[in-house]
Formats: sequence, C-alpha cells, structure tokens
Amino acid sequence: MTQAYTPEDVWRLLGELLEAQKETERRFQETERRFQETERLLREEARQLNQQIGKLGNRLGEFVEWQVRPAVLRLFQSRGIAVSQLYSDVILQDGNESLEIDLLVVNTGEAFLVEVKTKLSQGDVDEHLERIAKFRRLAHQYRGTKLLGAVAGMIVPPEVARYAYRQGLFVLAQSGNGVAILNDRQFQPRAW
Repeated sequence: MTQAYTPEDVWRLLGELLEAQKETERRFQETERRFQETERLLREEARQLNQQIGKLGNRLGEFVEWQVRPAVLRLFQSRGIAVSQLYSDVILQDGNESLEIDLLVVNTGEAFLVEVKTKLSQGDVDEHLERIAKFRRLAHQYRGTKLLGAVAGMIVPPEVARYAYRQGLFVLAQSGNGVAILNDRQFQPRAW
C-alpha cells in the first residue's frame, strides 16, 4: 500500500532535500578548501626538499673535489707527467663567453683540464670535451700549450669510464680510501 502525500508533505520533503543539498555543498566546499590547502603545503614541502637535496648535492660535489684535488698532482706525476701547479675553480671570461674549470693542472708545456663529478655520466664526458675546446678559444695564455683532459668521479660506471678512455681522457675514480687513474699504462691521451 502506497502512502499518499499531501502538498504540505511534498513541500516539507523538498525543503529537507534543499537543506541536505546545501549541507552537502557546504561539506564539499570545505573538503575542496582542505584539499587545496594540503596541495599547497605539499608543494611547499617539495620545494623545500628540492632545495635541501640541491644543497646536499653541492656539498657532496665539494667533498669529491676535495678528495681529488690533493691526489691529482701525485697521480699524474706517477705516470711520468711532470705537472707542478694546481688551480681550482678556474673561471675564464672573454666577452660574452665564460667557462669554469674544476681543476687545472699545469706544467710549462701542458695543461690538464679536470672535471669532477659525484657520479660521472656520458653526458658529463661530452660536456667536458666541449669545455676543453672552449678553453682553447678563451684561454689566450695557454695558446701554445698542449691541452689534455681528465674526468673524475666518486662513482664512475664502467661503460662511462670506457667511453671517456676512448675519447682520450684520463679517468680518475675513487679506489679504496683514495683516488686512482683507471687508464692502463698503454693509454695515449688526446691532445687539443
């Protein structure tokens, strides 16, 4: 048996339905506001985390460079290369072009440009090859100097080491508590 509704019942039910719909809309808006606030907080936390990771990466890069720096003269000298001077964080500027070299190791006739990375990649090797060519253009005081290149890293994947070797670069990597040249004694470096 179906219940008969009076017009007053219908109006009352419609009123209750409207109130329920308003409450649902209010709750939806509150949920949307909370969601937006949560999303804003997450974006801010992600931005702060990225900054902290960036700072950590820079510190790790500095650590690797500080490991390579004291060893580089000794390593090249052990290969019979009479280098005697080491410069770090060399910046060259010529007009609108500029260039930064992590380590520059020199003697009277040769200059080694050393790029230091936490984890060396093939892209890093390619960029360093471009850097050496650019150094040749910008470093007027080294015009008559034989330029050689080296890459160094705390982590040097074997395929990247082979690639750098084939490009004529010395490859320096962490070995035990120190740094070692990975190139064999038959290695002939490329000169620029």
